[in-house]
Amino acid sequence: MFHKICLAVLCCVLLPAPLLVSAQSYPSKPVRIIVPFSAGSASDIVARIISQRLAEDLGQPVIVDNKPGAIGTIGANLAAKAPPDGYAISLGASGTHGSSVSLFNKLPYDPVKDFAPITLIGYVPFALVAGNDLPENSLQELVASVKANPGKRSLGAASGVGRLFGELFKMTAAADMTIIPYKSVSPAFIDLISGRLDCMFETVAASLPQIKAGRLKALVVTSSKRSALLPQIPTIAESGYPGFEANVWTAFFAPAGTPKEIIAKLNTVIVRVLQLQEVREKMMENGTEAAVSTPEQLGEMVKLEIAKWARVVKEANLPKVD
Repeated sequence: MFHKICLAVLCCVLLPAPLLVSAQSYPSKPVRIIVPFSAGSASDIVARIISQRLAEDLGQPVIVDNKPGAIGTIGANLAAKAPPDGYAISLGASGTHGSSVSLFNKLPYDPVKDFAPITLIGYVPFALVAGNDLPENSLQELVASVKANPGKRSLGAASGVGRLFGELFKMTAAADMTIIPYKSVSPAFIDLISGRLDCMFETVAASLPQIKAGRLKALVVTSSKRSALLPQIPTIAESGYPGFEANVWTAFFAPAGTPKEIIAKLNTVIVRVLQLQEVREKMMENGTEAAVSTPEQLGEMVKLEIAKWARVVKEANLPKVD
């Protein structure tokens, strides 16, 4: 024990004085959260829910600063180049810090090298939904039917994320399905309900009203564990494909080079906020299930996400953005 105390003291002595002062007094002015999506978006709402309680814990105003554009990459690039002093943190997502690495020909930032992870915020689970006319009522039945009739079953994609999830599922299950793109979710739901479209991946939150009304049914969810919004529906991992997981997730990051003491303080405070029942309930109303992590866990997750979507983009030969 004495050895550990001495070592800790020595480490403090060896730290530069300005760094120690900065970490101890942080924050001494307002903190900005750069959100790379528009005001009113799901990510923006989550950031604002958290910022209100975060300001109380930090004792300083926490300002949400929306910088939308180019699927979030404009704001992420601005966040990467912010001063590494803890006063400009950012909300990153599975797109900005995962799939965009492979979907853009040249990303102006590196999600690993240019950011210091703070903590995971939460994830938005998707469900594989279908109209009631679809004869199959489980993923196992659907895959068996697809394999018996290759290329004849349709899988809708109402967003870029839906397309990625569809391609990942096709690869994982070796399911030869035809992906039908839609400009938005409404016409896709109409085609599902009418039977013109077999199934599609869509957020649980968007699908829930149609499921509750009896117009759609959910076969599985894409998260690693069952969704609190649809606890009776199994995961894809439970349904014969262990390890399958696909979520839209959000997390907090700071610019690379931000002092570790500040990262640690932000992690502690944000995790405490995310564990508040009031915050979790508000996030759930928005379709986001709260989740937390250590900075190290988040850093490893980002690397795994980049690798996963790189494989999907390459094998599906998806077009890249200039």
